[in-house]
Amino acid sequence: MSTLTTTFTVDLSPAEILPGAADRFDLSKTWTGALEGTSRGVMLTAGDPAGGSASYIATETFEGTLDGRDGSLTFQQLGTMADDEPELRYIIAPGSGTGALAGITGTLTIGAIDEEGRHQVTVELT
Repeated sequence: MSTLTTTFTVDLSPAEILPGAADRFDLSKTWTGALEGTSRGVMLTAGDPAGGSASYIATETFEGTLDGRDGSLTFQQLGTMADDEPELRYIIAPGSGTGALAGITGTLTIGAIDEEGRHQVTVELT
């Protein structure tokens, strides 16, 4: 297992709502650090965020380099919040890697978010 650090900024754009979702957003991220490149995806939300209980799912495809290796990966997220307590699961989808990233699996952990919206991320590769 190896641990890497990276950051991303994200742009969310409202999109057409799908059945079963409260809201839908298209997302794009710019990654710097151990991950260098961009990702694009979709996020679906449900619940009452203002009331402290909600959830979202997201899937995105990253294209670029991971620790100097070229290819693409798919990231999947499941975020929940109950009684204002958030929980997030963020993984590299098994079997999603292409090029030099084929066979890579692992998890991502989001840490601090700075004033410019840059998210600090730890990547654990397995």
